[in-house]
Amino acid sequence: MSDDDGRAIGERAEAAGAGQAGAGGHEEALRASAAFLIDEALGFLFPAALRAAAEVGVADHLAAGPALPAELAAATGTDARNLHRVLRLLATRGIVTEDEQGRFALTGAGQALRSDVPHSARTAIGMLTDRTMWGPAGELTHCLTEGATAFEKLFGMPFFDHFAKDERTAAVFHVGMAAMSDPENAPIAAAYDFPVSGTVVDIGGGHGGLLLEVLRRNPGLEGVLYDRSHVLAGNRLDAHGEIAGRWTPQDGDFFSSVPSGDVHLLKRITHDWDDDSCVTLLGHCRRALRPGGRVLVLDAVVPPGNVPHQSKALDLMMMASLTGRERTETDFTELFGRAGLRLSRVIPTSTVLSVVEGVVA
Repeated sequence: MSDDDGRAIGERAEAAGAGQAGAGGHEEALRASAAFLIDEALGFLFPAALRAAAEVGVADHLAAGPALPAELAAATGTDARNLHRVLRLLATRGIVTEDEQGRFALTGAGQALRSDVPHSARTAIGMLTDRTMWGPAGELTHCLTEGATAFEKLFGMPFFDHFAKDERTAAVFHVGMAAMSDPENAPIAAAYDFPVSGTVVDIGGGHGGLLLEVLRRNPGLEGVLYDRSHVLAGNRLDAHGEIAGRWTPQDGDFFSSVPSGDVHLLKRITHDWDDDSCVTLLGHCRRALRPGGRVLVLDAVVPPGNVPHQSKALDLMMMASLTGRERTETDFTELFGRAGLRLSRVIPTSTVLSVVEGVVA
């Protein structure tokens, strides 16, 4: 949700409540509030429609221009009437638009739904709406009453243990996370003043998208991509000759140890884990840092107050499926302190993530 969307919702809620109370009395205000809340409760159907459109590849068939639902249905092997109903809902949020002839066209906002464009969001949408995320989100009450993740209630084991047993889930997650992260990597690499020389260790770095951008921008640096062997097997760095000889893969468990380096990168890692686990991980980083080294936590920093921010939605996903949470700057300060680090600065980027820099205390 964008900040503009959040403000619009707030304005609608205000009109439904206080505005109506002044104009038509308490009962009218309650009717307006009920209508508003019911409309909000139906909101889960939009990501359902987005997922369906992504799975059947509708956007790829709109790349050449507008098309009728029947034409799209023939191209995608779907039911024309039901496809029209899905597209009609997506049109209300500006993903597609319908013209007077009943043809649908992809908007600028919907272009990344295609699979054949840079920074395609298609697999990221698949991950975020996968049953491993969607199911636990419907059990948030369990999180409130039991103080525990809902994932284990549904799947009988912790999130990452399920990965180890379910290749489908693991593939959806890693490919989806790469798609979600790719548009962020270049802006993050550009936002931070990396040292001229030294070793950058990307901890839990997945397929290496962030490390690739850091090494591209900083030719004096070398890199280590640190993750599990089955993840490293899908790395993208092998395909980029311009950084050949400047990086090495290393298999390992970051809760046991991390490689020595001058800069440790932790992108979208700490939000997966509870505070005690993060202190363990950050403690390993502190001990493995070379003199003058820095730990960079690349996560969303939750803003105060009522300001809309993606982190506030992702925080509920962490609560439902994992043991972690999104954190405020104060939370990071306390976390770093427990691990023997000092939060030196927070650098916003043009993405939803910030660079939270820690140095040895």
